[in-house]
Amino acid sequence: MRRSLLFSVAVAAGLAAGAQGDVAPMLRPDNFSFVSYQKTLARPAEAMKHKVDTLQKQFAAKGLKWPAAQLYIRNFKYDGQLEVWVKNDRKEPFKLFKTYRVCALAGSLGPKRMEGDYQVPEGFYYINEFNPSSTYHLSLGLNYPNASDKLLSDSLQPGGDIYIHGSCVTVGCIPLTDTYIEELYVLAAFARESGQDFIPVHIFPIRYSNKKSVDYLKTLSKTDAELKAFAENLERVYDHFEVAKQLPVIMTNDKGEYVYANLSKKVAPAPPVKKVHPARRTRTITDIADVVHQWPQFPGGNEKFLDYLRTAGNALADELPATHKKAYVQVEFVVDKDGTPLNFKVTKGVTADFNEEIVTQLEKMPAWQPAQLNGQPVAKKIVQGFAIEKASN
Repeated sequence: MRRSLLFSVAVAAGLAAGAQGDVAPMLRPDNFSFVSYQKTLARPAEAMKHKVDTLQKQFAAKGLKWPAAQLYIRNFKYDGQLEVWVKNDRKEPFKLFKTYRVCALAGSLGPKRMEGDYQVPEGFYYINEFNPSSTYHLSLGLNYPNASDKLLSDSLQPGGDIYIHGSCVTVGCIPLTDTYIEELYVLAAFARESGQDFIPVHIFPIRYSNKKSVDYLKTLSKTDAELKAFAENLERVYDHFEVAKQLPVIMTNDKGEYVYANLSKKVAPAPPVKKVHPARRTRTITDIADVVHQWPQFPGGNEKFLDYLRTAGNALADELPATHKKAYVQVEFVVDKDGTPLNFKVTKGVTADFNEEIVTQLEKMPAWQPAQLNGQPVAKKIVQGFAIEKASN
């Protein structure tokens, strides 16, 4: 892609030495307006015209202040996602504004190490260029190769010209389609206007909370110790941000490895709270009739019993596991000779925890009229199925 020198950001001395912490802002005339200048350019002007209003509405819908003074961009290569986080004060945590779908991917997992490898870089970068006349509509350039890449990549041909851009083709960049690069370009322009000269862009191999992605990375790095170590080191920044919603200080040592200051520790998810169910309604019953002259009767008759089961199913619907929208379950229980329903057992259920919820619900059942044999009340087993279904939205 053609590099537009007019919009390139000079690398500050601290970043050239490998630091991504506090960087001295660029000097510019007091009356300079970056957004106003973008409006003098054809494509950015059109993007501003079409996107500012919709972005304002999207911010308002999420309770965010427009425009964002600071952006943070996270890209997950294998998952094909790019997140935009925003805030308006240095001390406040970042809040997620939007997740964009990256519409094409070149190369495979792992960092970019030479020109022509078609790899999307992995690591910690910032936007160093606003290109208003990109071959791919609009584009935001990244400072690849950064301090780490310069030490670890091919010394003569490390490659370059890495962009987040429009269209849906790539040979090592991050394409979002034209409509979404317009949104990101406008967001970034307003952040620059607010004084954020170095908009961070962190590119991770995977979303570390996605099991499918984690499993794929494990398979890929099983015989590649270098890839494994590199990905695990990047994960430390991912973990920090998940806890703090702030960015750590990121530096590069003399080996080209990323090192960090003041990282938060990864917080393990809290174990699920196991529900405590009431003591089960059970009895030892040695004589259960196989044949009776009169079956047990639910108060009000069979129709009332079916109504009761529908009500129970509705009450249980919210407890269904996320993987199930509906279930057909079957239970058995005994109506004892005094009419008490007890010894509930789920013979066809869903999960162990959900089956316990079924029993808890059905044990609220009122007393029945017991079965009769030769004019005497007897215990009788009942087997009953019923449906449980989440309400449609």
